[in-house]
Amino acid sequence: MRPIIDAHLDLAWNAMYFNRDLLRPISEIRAAETGMTDELARGRNTVCFPELRRADVPVCIATLMARSGPDKLNTVPAKRVDLDYTEQRMAYAHAQGQLAYYRLLEREGHLRIIKTRGELTAHWAAWQKNSAATPLGIILSAEGADPILRPEQVEAWWKDGLRAVGPVHYGRSQYAAGTSTEGPLTAAGVALLKEFHRVGMVLDVTHFSDQSFAQAMEIYHGPTIASHHNCRALVSGQRQLTDEQIRILIQRDAVIGTAFDAWMLYPGWKRGETDPKLVKIADAANHIDHICQLAGTTKHCAIGSDLDGGFGTEQTPGDLNTIHDLHKLEEILATRGYKATDIDGIFFGNWLNFFTKWLPQ
Repeated sequence: MRPIIDAHLDLAWNAMYFNRDLLRPISEIRAAETGMTDELARGRNTVCFPELRRADVPVCIATLMARSGPDKLNTVPAKRVDLDYTEQRMAYAHAQGQLAYYRLLEREGHLRIIKTRGELTAHWAAWQKNSAATPLGIILSAEGADPILRPEQVEAWWKDGLRAVGPVHYGRSQYAAGTSTEGPLTAAGVALLKEFHRVGMVLDVTHFSDQSFAQAMEIYHGPTIASHHNCRALVSGQRQLTDEQIRILIQRDAVIGTAFDAWMLYPGWKRGETDPKLVKIADAANHIDHICQLAGTTKHCAIGSDLDGGFGTEQTPGDLNTIHDLHKLEEILATRGYKATDIDGIFFGNWLNFFTKWLPQ
């Protein structure tokens, strides 16, 4: 079983919004949510700390997530009470609360916040030597930049340990247009990317609108990823990357993490209606194949599962019960002719190489 680096897990948000103790086994969390009907994902979660260890995940990119874009300011009630805040200071405060959750788990020995390439190298070696005695390693990312109150605050977040940022999520943020919207970067968004470049922040293009993506690629020339993004050529919709966007990312030496959210894998998916059994882990492999064909190499493909992004097994491939089942992808890729070294890269090597290069010393 290969180790996995997963480039997108919403651990803190998932724990705090669903009020879940992620240190408990999957079976206990699901049992505790029996009968709950507030969310389709109740009793169906696929990620927790014991399951991450069982799946041999030494490192993941763990998010901070809170939104307060212009469509949400002074809007009562908020569209999403779990994510949307009518005042940007509250988005900042909630993201800081999620950071406090990670810091508490770090003090208790459950995880390690990785800030430098030296820390990543040491952590990886420790896990390889004795995984049972090594905590989960996380690299902090922000999914949506609204918790950054102004571009000048980027450096303060950097000092807090933040190492990657996607400027927007769904809708519009203070900085860009995102999924389900169209439009360019705002003036503050342009300034934000310049600050990213100055401090060395990794830009995550996931969720950009097409226009914001194009503008960002003109302005920003630092380390770039698409942490959890699939291919529009296979499943239509603005949430996915076009072939042209994929080629641009390849030219930037970016890494693209394949997501296992079923609606990004199955054309015409309808939340709460489409049967997950219609989707297979092999469908995710199709997106990996497509990127590899465009690139002529496997070096730009990886995993960004998003498996705790507000959904559970009601919205994952039918043959995926927990994050451990990502390992089924190994045999699928091998059957399709991928070499062992290429599968290593997709499972962990490409992310490991990227962050070893771009994290500060």
